[in-house]
Amino acid sequence: MNRSSKRFDQDLSECVETMRDGSKSFFAASRVLPSRVRDPATALYAFCRITDDIADAADATEQSIITLQKRLDAIYLGQPIDEAADRALAEVVRAFDIPKELPLALIEGYTWDTQYRTYETFDELLDYCARVAGTVGAMMCLIMGKRESETVARACELGLAMQLTNIARDVGEDAMNGRIYLPIEWMREEGLEPKEWLANPQFNEAISRVVARLLKEADKLYTQAEIGIGDLPWDCRPAIAAARLIYAEIGREVERLNLDSVSVRAVVSKQRKLVLLTHATSAIIAKFSIRRFNPEAHPSIQFLIEAVNKTPHIRHYGGTIHERLTWVVDLLERVEERKRDAEMTVADRFIQPLR
Repeated sequence: MNRSSKRFDQDLSECVETMRDGSKSFFAASRVLPSRVRDPATALYAFCRITDDIADAADATEQSIITLQKRLDAIYLGQPIDEAADRALAEVVRAFDIPKELPLALIEGYTWDTQYRTYETFDELLDYCARVAGTVGAMMCLIMGKRESETVARACELGLAMQLTNIARDVGEDAMNGRIYLPIEWMREEGLEPKEWLANPQFNEAISRVVARLLKEADKLYTQAEIGIGDLPWDCRPAIAAARLIYAEIGREVERLNLDSVSVRAVVSKQRKLVLLTHATSAIIAKFSIRRFNPEAHPSIQFLIEAVNKTPHIRHYGGTIHERLTWVVDLLERVEERKRDAEMTVADRFIQPLR
């Protein structure tokens, strides 16, 4: 193993810890991914988690976003700053031909957060969700080796659904931070004046109906996104199905709390996650394996699909085709080494008492 490979493994270990602490739903689902996908996906999510925390901080400013953009520029130049997540992502975007437009759109979504932007209509809210979550779906699709427009569209829609679920779950937490992500139009239809409600956020029947409406839209997108799971590599389907089931279950937990996401925060228990992981890795996958009609992509994610389409699969940021293939082969070799190490560890535990 060369020095670059060792460094990537070290950086990846730090990324794993970031995800273990900060994104439990992703961490649970990612354990089912094959290692060749899990490693780069972990690097991607760690960078997203860290940059999201920076942008979401109470003291985040325009300068915070400029700093993130500079970090991304350095990543795509192959000269990342001295941070594990940045170094790991630089390897990933080069190896999997991830167009820069995708993480740039993600950072644009962060910019909207720092501006405390509100969204008058549901379609405007989806424009935001496309940036902070649809982008991640598209990048995950590329890491899994799929670039077809229909598959990318379904991956983006899964991101939209997940973000809508997050918004429905975090109404109270967002309000405490001075933010409203619920469609303003929907609130007014229920007799709620957004500014007045934000000054004194209370749970009531009106806000519960808005949350219920948002979860209903999320469920439509989850159903539509399922169509693309069968197009993914067979060994990636369980993890994506698990992510879909675990995030949708957050919505069910909100419903069990009588749609009160203002005074309490819905959490899916570890036991329930294990049950859903089991479902995702067994009979339920048969449903996702059936090819069905692919609906037209929502306008909010069309620009993400176009960014993938216009990026040739063999395009590199400071690297040759040979370098890219070498990186991928090296990654697979490291995966095998870790498997052998794990098998030896298990064998040692079994043999030790016999000695």
